[in-house]
Amino acid sequence: MKKILILLLVICLFSCKKIEEKTTKTKSSCTKEKKFEVYQLSEMASLMEQMYAYNLQIKDRIVKGDSIGKYPEFFNKIFTAKFTDATDKDPFFDEKARAFITAQKLIYSDSKNVKQHFNEGVTSCISCHEGKCGGPIPKIKKLFIK
Repeated sequence: MKKILILLLVICLFSCKKIEEKTTKTKSSCTKEKKFEVYQLSEMASLMEQMYAYNLQIKDRIVKGDSIGKYPEFFNKIFTAKFTDATDKDPFFDEKARAFITAQKLIYSDSKNVKQHFNEGVTSCISCHEGKCGGPIPKIKKLFIK
């Protein structure tokens, strides 16, 4: 009986050591291959994220009937912000940017039709993104006031 217990103990010790060696090798091989890259937003992408967040707040104020304040001057950076791909700044973009700024300014200057002007601003974003980068369109559509 003692011999069987000693034999089982020896087998258990050797098998545990082999498992430990295998997991150590697996862990070290996994960590060697992974490299993480941090994605840096372009100036334009960052600006568009800011404008989206701002318009989300304005939408909430309009729906609640609160004051929306004055036109946010930082929106004008749309004409000068750097793109990820410089070739995206073309006459098409410039035209759509002007339409967007015009619609945005109307939100703050015509309080009787603020909801209509806000939705026109959202539409101008979508019309530009349909011709350039369609990815954010579903997100932009969430801005519409129904």
